[in-house]
Amino acid sequence: MTAFAQTERGDTLRVVTRRSRLALTQTQWVVDQLKKHDPSVNIEIIPIDTEGDKQLDIPLNKVGGKGLFTKSLEDALLKKKADFAVHSLKDMPAELPIGLTIAAIPPRVDPRDAFVSVTYNDWQSLPPGAVVGTSSLRRQAQMTFLRPDIQIRFLRGNVDTRLQKLANKEYDAILLAVAGLVRLGRRTDIRTVFDFSEILPAVGQGALAIECRADDKAVLSRLTVLHDRNTALEVAAERQMNAHLGGNCQTPIGGFATIKNNQVLHLHGLVASPDGKKIIRAEHSCRRMEASNIGILVAERLLAQGAKQLLP
Repeated sequence: MTAFAQTERGDTLRVVTRRSRLALTQTQWVVDQLKKHDPSVNIEIIPIDTEGDKQLDIPLNKVGGKGLFTKSLEDALLKKKADFAVHSLKDMPAELPIGLTIAAIPPRVDPRDAFVSVTYNDWQSLPPGAVVGTSSLRRQAQMTFLRPDIQIRFLRGNVDTRLQKLANKEYDAILLAVAGLVRLGRRTDIRTVFDFSEILPAVGQGALAIECRADDKAVLSRLTVLHDRNTALEVAAERQMNAHLGGNCQTPIGGFATIKNNQVLHLHGLVASPDGKKIIRAEHSCRRMEASNIGILVAERLLAQGAKQLLP
C-alpha cells in the first residue's frame, strides 16, 4: 500500500462539491478511486450551492462574472472548511485563486456533445422551426450554424430536469454533454453524438479537476495518484488557447486537443459569432514535448482570421 503523509485531520479528508446529482456522482467516483489506493482513508463529502446553481432562470452568458460554479467551492478551500474540491474542468476559469492548485486531472471520458430527442434521431431530421434547448452559447452558435431554420430556446437546470422538460415535449431536442449522461447512467438517452466537425466541445469538456490548497502537501500527495498526464497535457493546451482568446461563459469558443500515438498533440480551436452566422476554425499538431505554446499558436491563428471581432 502506498504510504501517504498525514493531513491536519488525520486520515479524514473533506471534499466539497456542487449539490447536483451529476456533481455528486463525479465526486463519489473520485472518492471511490482514492479509496482504491488507500482503503483506510475516510472522506466526508460536503455539498454546497454555487452562484451558478442559484440563478437558474438567467442564461449563463448573462449572469456574468467568473467562477460561477467554482468560487463557492474555492472559498471553502481557502477558509479550510474543506481539503479538496471536485470540479467539471470546463467550469474552471483560466486563472485559479492565489493559494490553490489543480492537484490532479483524472483520465477524460467522451468529450463530445450529444443530440437528445424523444422523436428525432439526429439534428439533420429536425423539421424547420423545431425547438432545440441548450444553456450553452457555444452549442447555440454551432447548432444555429448547422441549422439556421430551427429555434434555439433557453434551457437551464440539472441534467434530470432538462431531460424531464424534453419528455414533457417542451423541446423537440436538447443538447447535452455525452460525459454527463454517461456518468449518470443515461447513455440510452443519446440519439446521436456530434462529430467534432459539427459541434466542437467546450474547453476541458469530459474532464474533472481536483483542486486543493497549494501548500497542503499531505493532501496533494493523496490526490496526485489520480493524475493522468495525457489528459492534463490535452486540457492544458485547450485552456491556454481559451485564456489567450480571453474566453469565458459569455464567449462561444470550442477547443479539443488529443494525443495521437502517445507522441503528437493535435489542437483544434473554434470561435463563433453568438448568432451562429460565422464560425472560425484553426488547428495545429506538434510533438508532445514541443507543446508548451500550442494553445497560443492556435489562438493566434483564430485571431488572424478575425476572431477578435466575434468575441464580446
